[in-house]
Amino acid sequence: MDTWRDTRRLTPQAQEALRHRVVQAVVGRNMTKAAAARTFAVSRTSVHAWVRARRERGLRALKSRRRGRPRRCRVLGWQAATTARLICDHCPDQLGLPFVLWTREAVQSLLAKRFHIPVSVWTVGRYLKKWGFTPQKPVRRAYEQDPAAVQEWLERRYPAIRRLAAQERAEIHWGDEMGLRSDHHTGTTYGRKGKTPAIPGTGKRFGCNMISTITNRGCLSFMVFKQHFVGDVMIEFLRRLIRQSHTKVFLIVDRHPVHRSGKVERWIERHNRHIRLFFLPDYCPELNPDELLNQDVKSNAVGRQRPKNQPEMIHNVRLYLRSTQRQPDIVQSYFECEQVSYAK
Repeated sequence: MDTWRDTRRLTPQAQEALRHRVVQAVVGRNMTKAAAARTFAVSRTSVHAWVRARRERGLRALKSRRRGRPRRCRVLGWQAATTARLICDHCPDQLGLPFVLWTREAVQSLLAKRFHIPVSVWTVGRYLKKWGFTPQKPVRRAYEQDPAAVQEWLERRYPAIRRLAAQERAEIHWGDEMGLRSDHHTGTTYGRKGKTPAIPGTGKRFGCNMISTITNRGCLSFMVFKQHFVGDVMIEFLRRLIRQSHTKVFLIVDRHPVHRSGKVERWIERHNRHIRLFFLPDYCPELNPDELLNQDVKSNAVGRQRPKNQPEMIHNVRLYLRSTQRQPDIVQSYFECEQVSYAK
């Protein structure tokens, strides 16, 4: 059996010199191609190719060419800028592509459809890295959200609330409530390839509810409860909130029906020396820093635990929240997220 060395490991100069020596032996010294292949430890296919190239194109055919990826990018500068702008401003389905998220395949289809440039998904990955894109978990945004209302909140309404809070020496709290389910889980676990691991847990479904507020100074207040979220529950939480607060409270919440109910509104009016209520624009949960606390609790206090019953679940949630209360730096870190950094 013929054996030969892998010339790909040689330098370009050494490869060129080898090709010249092999061709010179065959053409100049009338050595057979099989003998030349054995003598120089190269494949007979390579010898045939080199001799044919020398015969058809001359000695220049044996010169080494630059190896690796071409230096010139197939996507021109203006095409790259247009693609990046489309990725930032639109979803793939808005551009007529059969994708919901921007993946390498989606960008590949965009380049082919808009500029007739066929590239591999690996090349697309290099382009995206070069253009400053990284894979990220998207934020859900409702179709009903009003961009003008969001802009007004960021530029006028919230700055006005901050000025008023400074005048009245009030502390701004961000509040929200959520339901927790025992069947919620997050994270991954190792298992044999091709065999999904099974985690034992109770088949019973149970849950609890939580209402909380946070401040950009690291203060956390919360209440975990079993019953439905109604006006009486909201009022009970507000009582606790103003009892433990040393200053007037400006509470910012979403437009949940309980927050705007007549019972809560009348209670706020009677206690307006201690607390005021402000409402975020409709369908804008991403503007509320307390949503990040909710995600934290769902992922770590519920998603990574396996409570056997409701009391154990409530105990785990309270334990986690009390631990977070004792670490104001964690609460303050929620305000570092880009979408809520305006509230710092």
